[in-house]
Amino acid sequence: MSRLPYLRREELSPEGQQLWDGLVSGRGEQLIGDHGGLVGPFNAFVSAADTGKYLSSLGARVRFGTSIERRLSEIAIITVGARWQAEFEWWAHATMAREHGVADVAVDAIGRGEDPGFTAADERAVYEVAYQLSHTGRLGRDAYDAAHQFLGDAGLVELVSLCGYYTLISFLLNAFDVPLPPGAEPVWDGNGDGTE
Repeated sequence: MSRLPYLRREELSPEGQQLWDGLVSGRGEQLIGDHGGLVGPFNAFVSAADTGKYLSSLGARVRFGTSIERRLSEIAIITVGARWQAEFEWWAHATMAREHGVADVAVDAIGRGEDPGFTAADERAVYEVAYQLSHTGRLGRDAYDAAHQFLGDAGLVELVSLCGYYTLISFLLNAFDVPLPPGAEPVWDGNGDGTE
């Protein structure tokens, strides 16, 4: 059970209802859980609609409005999600990574916290950026140079922004203990409070 109460559309302010409508129209009715509220990070978005509208806009921009190929974006997203062990993020994006051409063996390795063994230089470069940023908050020169070769200045800004956004999403999911959908199995053991 999420720490935030699930808000139904009719319980929201007009601004919250507008945000709800935008989220559901862009992602579909599967965004509404059996409890009548939004699943994933989206219940948090409508719980603070003034902030949530900007989070939604930023999320759409960094996922779909950049120069980064979707396969590479998904590598960055699952790397960040695995770092923070954000179960819902992993559940949603590991599948998307596979659908966009990331090898099963690489996805599984990232989930286990192991090096995915990417041989494609663009995949390796994006993984290294996401891994270093999410583990140290910094980016080494070699990783920067390798990613810059494929992405250029604007693409690197987009990639760093994507990593930051999904760190924020991981924090929302973990802080509010957002559950997986019914029937989905967690990847990591632990109770979410930093202890096992």
